Amino acid sequence: MSGKRIQAKHKIDRRVGANLWGRPKSPFNTRQTVPGMHGAGRRGKPTDYGIQLMAKQKLKGYYGSIGEKQFRSYYKEAVRLRGDTGQNLVGLLERRLDAVVYRASFVPTVFAARQFVNHKHVTVNGKVVNIPSYQLKEGDVVEVKKESWELPMVLQAIGTPERDVPEYVDVDYKAMKAIFLRIPKLDEIPYPVQMEPYLVVEFYSR
Repeated sequence: MSGKRIQAKHKIDRRVGANLWGRPKSPFNTRQTVPGMHGAGRRGKPTDYGIQLMAKQKLKGYYGSIGEKQFRSYYKEAVRLRGDTGQNLVGLLERRLDAVVYRASFVPTVFAARQFVNHKHVTVNGKVVNIPSYQLKEGDVVEVKKESWELPMVLQAIGTPERDVPEYVDVDYKAMKAIFLRIPKLDEIPYPVQMEPYLVVEFYSR
């Protein structure tokens, strides 16, 4: 991962005021201020709008800084689906192909997962898919192509797993494949920080 991407990732941590991915190298562990010259004095008492906006920025940032247009479309789809909108929203995000590649610990970061999918290192049910936002269905099989097994980022991720694989993803590291078993509930998703999708729903339904 390039220095610029690492900086961008760390900037998100400081902007949303949390170590979003629970990574030991996040500067938020030492500098808990907003990025920029005047960051140290800028954390006042947040408004309701500010709290909702921060919840949205955290969720968007966690999945690799999804663009606003695409994120809003996830919200609209979550409203359309039956059941709890906040729960539906995180379910749609966890169904992203790059999210499952990250959850399976095939790569070290969610940003690397997006790049990995873009560069055609992954198949879904035997066919190459290079769209990070591709929505997986229950039972879909995600495989790392054989020629990509020896890539440094893959070896690093499976050699030093920082994260536990959640129960809704079944991984076989010998075959480098993962099965997306089911859409998870909010409390099953291993977010290192508290995510509040109901606040995101409030933000968009204002």
